[in-house]
Amino acid sequence: MDDMTLDHGDPGDAPSIPQPTAPVANPARPSAAEEARTVAASTNMATLASLSEDGTPWASFVTYGLLDGQPVLCVSKMAEHGRNLAGDPRASLAIVAPDMPADPLAGTRITLAGVVERPVGAEADAARAAHLAAVPAAKYYIDYSDFSVWVLRVRRVRWVGGYGRMDSATAEQYAATTPDPIVPVAAGAITHLNDDHAPALLAMAQALGGYPDATEASCERADRYGLDLRVVTPRGVARTRVGYVAPIDSIDELRAATVELAKRSRGMNQTS
Repeated sequence: MDDMTLDHGDPGDAPSIPQPTAPVANPARPSAAEEARTVAASTNMATLASLSEDGTPWASFVTYGLLDGQPVLCVSKMAEHGRNLAGDPRASLAIVAPDMPADPLAGTRITLAGVVERPVGAEADAARAAHLAAVPAAKYYIDYSDFSVWVLRVRRVRWVGGYGRMDSATAEQYAATTPDPIVPVAAGAITHLNDDHAPALLAMAQALGGYPDATEASCERADRYGLDLRVVTPRGVARTRVGYVAPIDSIDELRAATVELAKRSRGMNQTS
């Protein structure tokens, strides 16, 4: 057997990420299942992996809708992937979140794996409507005789949130949750926080985020549980988590949640 190691080895001159020097007050964040549901709902494009007749893998660009989180495909048997699904129901979808950073591998993506089925009865009508809602152009071909609607019954979920952030979820966990209501509509609020409330973000990073030596902080993401902060310290650049006092359910609650974080940060900094 070849000599193999499971770690990356010595990175040499690569920069190290400074670790927190104080406790992170509330690191609450979405579960892998919630992250996956959020990514799946953020776009209508994916890469479909299917199995050809000879057993070789085949990757294809597809569009999809969602029915209770389950991807709904509309494919033609004239396409190889359409014939593949008809011959072997095992399939997976790789979905990339649309807000891709400059480094693609630092972005968020998921893989949903399972088996496809042709829906029948009321589910067939619901699946057709779900696909058309996500892909309006499908109205021009969805009823052609060579096209079929398939539902991917998700059995396994993998979420990757960038370097060093990844987790798996079961089919049951994925089905039981919902997309995050804050992430898709938070861009304006994040810009406002960074442009107008940088001192408050810095105080949050210092008092709540575990980086009392932080010299700068900016918000990279807001979700139902808290904020992702990019932190600059004399030791380098890091990311940390600042969770709200309680989860929020709508963008209208974000301002009050962040104001409360700012108040807590000021109070802790004054007593430290």
